[in-house]
Amino acid sequence: MKQELSRVKEAKHFDFLLIGVIFVMFLTSLVAIYSAFPLLPAYLSGTKLIAQQIMWYVLGFIALGVIMFNGNDNIYDFAKIGYWILMGALVLLLINQGVNRIFGDSVNLPFIHSTNGATSWFYFPGFSIQPSEFMKIILIIIVANIINEHNKDKTEFTFQSDFELFIKIGKWAVPPMLLILIQPDTGVVIIIAISILIMLMCSGIRREWILVGLSILVVGVALFLYLYYYHNADFIAMMGGSYKVKRITGWLSTENYIQSDGNQLYTALLALGSAGIFGYGLQAKVVTILEPQTDFIFAVFGQSFGLIGTLLIIALCIMLDYCLYRIIIRSRNTFEKLIVIGILGILLFQQIQNIGMIIGLLPITGITLPFISYGGSSILSYLLAFGIVMNTSAKARRSSDYKYE
Repeated sequence: MKQELSRVKEAKHFDFLLIGVIFVMFLTSLVAIYSAFPLLPAYLSGTKLIAQQIMWYVLGFIALGVIMFNGNDNIYDFAKIGYWILMGALVLLLINQGVNRIFGDSVNLPFIHSTNGATSWFYFPGFSIQPSEFMKIILIIIVANIINEHNKDKTEFTFQSDFELFIKIGKWAVPPMLLILIQPDTGVVIIIAISILIMLMCSGIRREWILVGLSILVVGVALFLYLYYYHNADFIAMMGGSYKVKRITGWLSTENYIQSDGNQLYTALLALGSAGIFGYGLQAKVVTILEPQTDFIFAVFGQSFGLIGTLLIIALCIMLDYCLYRIIIRSRNTFEKLIVIGILGILLFQQIQNIGMIIGLLPITGITLPFISYGGSSILSYLLAFGIVMNTSAKARRSSDYKYE
């Protein structure tokens, strides 16, 4: 009888809204991938993508449950172990790049090969793993612990203490970020940097650092735009004509590069703009969209279900972010609060970047839409993180007994 009462009491603190939103996003993801079937290249099986997406979600929910059952007490110790395992994996990917340069792309280490010019994945029979997706979550946990330990018993924050904090974080964050950048996977590096910056902004550092950072950002953007629009040829030559430059030119001058660098953005805008309020229906192929199951799944959903469909996805993203915001406000554990802040930071950034690039407000970066885009490593890593979030939410509910309004 006591056990039953205890379970009822614990169920009261379970964040049903948060898990419900994730489950609805899971269903939305399946519908979106199914709608992308006619747009997939011939070498991809839509049925297999659906099956794998379900598999990763199931594994993710199991992992979430395991973390919830065990609690957050030893999460930092596990994160440190995970960090060194992932560093080893990233080093192997780097070694494979060296092998490719010496012997050619046809010679690779076991389970590794380059895809679209990047060496970011381990390929196993039936599935693949991207270590950098897990590293971004591991680094959030490690940085949260560094900040929490650094701030203990501190009554005053000085430039010197802030600089010491930066060094502590840099020792852990810079090596994996460099290895990921070399792959190259600029998108994940940006996501990691954003999460660390947001956590630092909430850590109590002196506001002068934030002003300096914002000033550098404004000057950098202004300089970039000046060089691009007034010294375009010199700018492109200086950048070496890399794929990053092509993405930028395709973004800022889409109408001039419809058949080349701006084609992805043009087709996405055409799909969304022509779909109207209700869209063309499930599995519509009025406009051919590249990478329909990953980077451009928002455009696929918009083509099929119109403005209503896009607003549904945006509403789900906002609701998910709101759930995390409420947990941050209510949590009394600084370490766990910082973890949730970091997770909310990368979620918000990925949501804004992915949707923003598809509607032309931001450059195309290859950053996917969390919980909607196809991708096992992304889903599994996020659901692992949300196991920590669910524990933090339960603690906050027990301490304040709050309810979602």
